[in-house]
Amino acid sequence: MSDEVLELLRHGDVEIEGRFSNSSNTTLLVSVRTGQDSIQAVYKPESGERPLWDFPSGLWRREVAAYELSEFFGFGFVPETVARLDGPAGPGSLQRYVEEDFTSHYFTLRDDAVHLDTLKALAAFDVVANNSDRKSGHVLYGEGQIWAIDHGLCFHEEDKLRTVIWDFGLEDLTEASTHALNRLLVEVPEALEEVLSEIEIACTVARARDLLAAGVLPEMNEDQPYPPYPWPLV
Repeated sequence: MSDEVLELLRHGDVEIEGRFSNSSNTTLLVSVRTGQDSIQAVYKPESGERPLWDFPSGLWRREVAAYELSEFFGFGFVPETVARLDGPAGPGSLQRYVEEDFTSHYFTLRDDAVHLDTLKALAAFDVVANNSDRKSGHVLYGEGQIWAIDHGLCFHEEDKLRTVIWDFGLEDLTEASTHALNRLLVEVPEALEEVLSEIEIACTVARARDLLAAGVLPEMNEDQPYPPYPWPLV
């Protein structure tokens, strides 16, 4: 199914259906169609990004990088995401729209033991991706699994981890996370080289190396020069 979805996202005709009003940057609900096949997707065009002092334009590339890293790790919790240079509002990312339950987010999911390993893997992923905006509402439940979305503020070369997922501080990395991090030290997926700079990739690998050396997930440090959590929390 994933390969079919990726093919449709990469080559289908894109039609704008509406705009998400609660997003700081332009985020559009679109339909993507090829022949009789059609899906809904979330389109984030570069033309709709607000300039930031610390991130260069093209945040959509980081959305693509997050999907590629999640797949490379074998985690599978970022919905299918591709780069589209020919979008109706210009270059941007297309991510398959997830049918969520609209009631769940990290704070409602964290106490269910069924999700424990996935959330620990997500915590490790966010450390390596240097996620500076992991709000509770960026963790969804739908289609029988947990999904992680909104990764435009990831992969900065400077440490910027801001997340609500601090519950597992000083707990051992899961076996899946350890395997994934070791794999990144041996091989960098080519797909990352298409959307991230050399220094961003090098820092991503360095964070994986440091996390492996620690062997445990980090704990919150409120004495650091930037807040350890995003705002709003949800």
